[in-house]
Amino acid sequence: MALREYLTTEVGEDWVDGLIGRREAIRRLILLGMTATSASALLVACAAEVTSSPAGSSGATPRSTVAASQPAASGPPSSPAAGVVGGQAITFAGSRGELQGFFAPGTQPSGAMLVIHENRGLTDHIRSVAARLAGDGYAALAVDLLSEEGGTAALGGEANVPPVLAAASPERLVSDMRAGLDELGRRVPGAKLGIIGFCFGGGMVWTLLDAGEPRLAAAIPLYGPAPTSPDFSGDTAAVLGVYAENDSRVNGSRDAAAAALTAAGLTHEIKTYPGVDHAFFNDTGARYSPTQAAAAYADVLAWLGSHLAA
Repeated sequence: MALREYLTTEVGEDWVDGLIGRREAIRRLILLGMTATSASALLVACAAEVTSSPAGSSGATPRSTVAASQPAASGPPSSPAAGVVGGQAITFAGSRGELQGFFAPGTQPSGAMLVIHENRGLTDHIRSVAARLAGDGYAALAVDLLSEEGGTAALGGEANVPPVLAAASPERLVSDMRAGLDELGRRVPGAKLGIIGFCFGGGMVWTLLDAGEPRLAAAIPLYGPAPTSPDFSGDTAAVLGVYAENDSRVNGSRDAAAAALTAAGLTHEIKTYPGVDHAFFNDTGARYSPTQAAAAYADVLAWLGSHLAA
């Protein structure tokens, strides 16, 4: 799935789920380069897809109601303070200039993880993920892929982030991720390197694998779209692909990703978590599922223990 297509359908899905209103959805789609007419047509198509699905035709609870009724977040804290505990903001060199990030060193880490953010940029939630990984034995660097524009905070709101990401070339994004691995290698010399990403960031993990990155010992894309016709033959990473049962949009690329992993001879496992939708791991979002998020994180730690720990 092309990056811009993924980001536009993400807006449509947020509207269907009741996370944003129709006017805001159209505004965001126009920022992504669509006309008002094409934006309206996309929303109609997204609504029709839900209505025509088995769940929609059987009288099941609409996705927007399901999202609104999710239990209150009880996972790791996601307040601004959580993004500071155990880590700090850093800058480091990239091929196109200075990059920003959040680094959580941990204590005597067993490996080092690069964390790739969602289409909202480097948020406190993503910082908390890095800090959580550090607390569990893995130094973690969350890179801000909007550094060239001054960083996520400089863009003035999450609605302004996806258009910038959509305009960034895959080569730029891959270069920034590789610079993040360089920085981890400098800060945690001798550690095995891994990568984890969420939503857009999960797609970036697949993109880095498709570009060929032999330094990775482990890669964990969470509900991220794989590139069209991926080729992972330049990699050696053990890959854990995390999917949500109800995330039909991203799940459309699951079989192609699995086939490419098999063709490349990579150690891998594809896990689909039942009864949840896209972004179920994000404890600040309406689709958060405490039970399945906890299960997924336990699986992440088990995977890292097998493939990244020294």
